[in-house]
Amino acid sequence: MRVENRAYHGDVLLVRREVPAEAEKFDAQNVLAYGEVTGHAHRIASGSVEFFKWQAKTYLRVLKEAELRHEEHKTIILPPGDYEYGNTSEYDYDLEESKRVAD
Repeated sequence: MRVENRAYHGDVLLVRREVPAEAEKFDAQNVLAYGEVTGHAHRIASGSVEFFKWQAKTYLRVLKEAELRHEEHKTIILPPGDYEYGNTSEYDYDLEESKRVAD
């Protein structure tokens, strides 16, 4: 699957969004998120990427087409560009609260 503007990879959401100029690079060792239940990881398996943080948000800059892989999900192809990413949440209407989705 190839990402256009928005994609879900299990509990990780990626949205095409420019990395803010104020964002700082950090070393994520090519991992967007670790699964809390399985210990598996949403990991960049190929390509060239940079990770950034700014105001509690995380960003991924894909310099060369990259593959996002996880043991339980289909591989996603990320074309060059900037992405904001993070974990998704679901809303429980009975309890009237939001909770984080865990892989």
